[in-house]
Amino acid sequence: MIERGQGAINPVIRELISWVIYFGGALLFALLLKNYVIINADVPTGSMENTIMPGDRLIGNRLAYIKEEPVRGDIVIFRYPDDEEELYVKRVIGLPGETVDITEGRIYIDGAAEALEETYLKETWTVATGDYHFEVPEDSYLVLGDNRNDSWDARYWTNTYVHMDKILGKAEVVYWPLKNMGKLE
Repeated sequence: MIERGQGAINPVIRELISWVIYFGGALLFALLLKNYVIINADVPTGSMENTIMPGDRLIGNRLAYIKEEPVRGDIVIFRYPDDEEELYVKRVIGLPGETVDITEGRIYIDGAAEALEETYLKETWTVATGDYHFEVPEDSYLVLGDNRNDSWDARYWTNTYVHMDKILGKAEVVYWPLKNMGKLE
């Protein structure tokens, strides 16, 4: 005959083990989500105004470019080409293999007669308006900020283009501060 306590796990220890398993599973799930599904970023400057304001925190989708490539107009989170320790958030302007010319604050793709329509710009573009000529490599993208008058972007970088494998995700939603919460366009 087995006496009480012999060969059986103490109910307190059993409860403790169940809590450790529960929290361990939750932690593992959170780590997998953070490292493989979403990316969290903050925007400390006004380079993406009025789309993203200084101090906004946003969530990006790490899976967005698993089956598809970024398209012109996407807002991407990437490793800054001149210092890969820093994360940047900018808008895709030039696609792989394209030529991009900027003249008097107007963008022309592959020699088009019509300038790219950019309804997202903060204001009339008056600073560093061109002439610029970019030949985007086949595996890279040209990105610029929406606030062209106050954006440290490809026009100034030593390593002008963002290589595809440095794009960490597509910026999807501003979640903080609450007054700015919403889906990014």
